[in-house]
Amino acid sequence: MKLIIPMAGRGTRVRPHSHTVPKPLLPVAGTMIIERLVETFIRTLDRKIEEIVYILGPDFGQDIKNQLTAMSDRHDAKTTFRVQFPALGTAHAVACANEDLEGEVIVAFADTLFDSKEKFDLDGADSVIWLKKVEDPSRFGVAVHEGEKITGFVEKPEEFISDLAIIGVYYFKDGAELKRQVNRVMDDGLKGPGGEYFLTAALDNMINEGKVFKIATVDEWLDCGTLPAWLETTGEIVAKENPTFNASKFPGSEIIPPVFIAEGVNIESSKIGPHVSIEEGTTIKNSTIKNSIIRDNAVLENVETEGSTIGAHTSLKNVKGKVDVGDHSNLEFE
Repeated sequence: MKLIIPMAGRGTRVRPHSHTVPKPLLPVAGTMIIERLVETFIRTLDRKIEEIVYILGPDFGQDIKNQLTAMSDRHDAKTTFRVQFPALGTAHAVACANEDLEGEVIVAFADTLFDSKEKFDLDGADSVIWLKKVEDPSRFGVAVHEGEKITGFVEKPEEFISDLAIIGVYYFKDGAELKRQVNRVMDDGLKGPGGEYFLTAALDNMINEGKVFKIATVDEWLDCGTLPAWLETTGEIVAKENPTFNASKFPGSEIIPPVFIAEGVNIESSKIGPHVSIEEGTTIKNSTIKNSIIRDNAVLENVETEGSTIGAHTSLKNVKGKVDVGDHSNLEFE
């Protein structure tokens, strides 16, 4: 089993944080988005992931590759890197892993987090598509189905045809067949909106050729694709996991759960929480923080904020109000 993760996008909707860190490597309560995705597969699949293929942009440096390799090693999987340039859509992204498309394959786009109480059954189908029931299907690509069998796909339907949204996770029994279909989409010039090659066009071709597609519904689907979504998802996961902390380490401060406080965090004379995530090495003094993400090795003094995202190695002093500040920044008011 190979896990293909396209992640060459620039993450423009989570700037300024994606200027220095690819979006899938941003943390959610102490764990990278992409690692949470991998951990979910390990927990919910009925077979082992042997190899993870990361499809990167051309400017992703060795430090990023080292982090991804270390993550694969933690989960006993081989690491392979491929490059997508230019970025011409989801089908094109998958085709960039042509050398790896053989045997059983899962394709998962890296800004999606999901969960399920049950293990997924991958047997009895050529493909399994992960879906979530949504209130407004006009915002998503949806799967049309008869019972558990998928009969087609519609991108952002104007009229109701299905309320099962495609969350961006796909299983294929035969990677070589997937390879044939994504290359056919590009060879035939089957471009969608924005002039891109969409994976759903390859899926439609497979269904038209009689391939059997099966539904896998998820209990939870969380988005990390924008700053508000990253913040909201972090808050939801912190509330769900409700991490423990030792309040005695922070005398003179009030900690209001749920919060995530990593190792090596120093908090003095402050009020923290609820729904706050603080990464390792950060120092907070004389501050009030609610519903915010604070990355590693930041320093906050005399700060009152809610709904903020604060980058790594960043210093804030005498700041009041909501801010989104990237890594290695300095923001100070008299």
